[in-house]
Amino acid sequence: MQHSMISMGLAAVSLRDLALVQAVHRHGSFNSAARAMHISPSGLSHQVQKVEQALGAPLFERGGRKIVPTAGGQRLLQQIDAVLASAEHLQQVARAGEVAFGGELRLGVPASLGPYLLPHLIAPFPQHFPGARLGISEGKPRGLLRRLSEGELDAVLAPPAATVSGIASRPLFFEPWELMLRADHPLAGQDSIALDQLDPAEATLMAESHADGLHCEGNEHGHVQDVSLESLAALVSLRGGYALVPALAHERLASMPNVALARLKGPASGREIALYWRDASPWHDDLQAFAELLRKLARQRPGLRVMGAKAKAASA
Repeated sequence: MQHSMISMGLAAVSLRDLALVQAVHRHGSFNSAARAMHISPSGLSHQVQKVEQALGAPLFERGGRKIVPTAGGQRLLQQIDAVLASAEHLQQVARAGEVAFGGELRLGVPASLGPYLLPHLIAPFPQHFPGARLGISEGKPRGLLRRLSEGELDAVLAPPAATVSGIASRPLFFEPWELMLRADHPLAGQDSIALDQLDPAEATLMAESHADGLHCEGNEHGHVQDVSLESLAALVSLRGGYALVPALAHERLASMPNVALARLKGPASGREIALYWRDASPWHDDLQAFAELLRKLARQRPGLRVMGAKAKAASA
């Protein structure tokens, strides 16, 4: 049997005590930290001293206008942050068995997908995951996947990405591109149009569809814009020409003035969407169930094609 090497003094330090120390470091002031933690300044000072005595080292330099860590205190504060983070993770794991996702799924969604998919997800989500809250963050796929790796998000919907250590994924659906043209374009009004019927120099493309290889070879492939789909529609309306847009946005874009939509002729061109999560997540089963819900929703949306269900494990 292994004996604990923790001293009696340190054993008497609570997580609340460590959180108070963390608050002093974060605020740089006993008074500000005391207000934030709902404790008197004298009580806070006493608890910080208790931690310092248990550790046998001072954590902060006192007496100046701003409380700053000592050199040794800086190293100890990093360990205190790690202890509190581990305690939070322990709580999440414990709660995972009670409520799906520990009570909240922090989902990252590309701005070109979120506004058009989420309205179909809001109603069924609480039905499938009672008691769980859906928190949404929009952004660019690369930034969302970085935030997932850093623990800021629990899952991300995004096109296929390079394999990242510790990240698992499951393919969901294929979403075709549609053509958006100004209403007075000669081809506007046709149900379907081939790309070779269009002048590549007239294209105004999302960075995402440009990266998908849908521009023509050579230098004359129009304008690449990193904007919202509504802004892209405004550009097409002003400049003329055409743009490639995701099919889920059809209803919203079709309601906008001075633009027309058409299907693409020929082999299907579009984007694949997958669900990504950290392989170490305690909510693996919940995330698989969430993926199934998204795949079910995709089957109900015209034009979307559900992809193979096999999940991709994280790389070592």
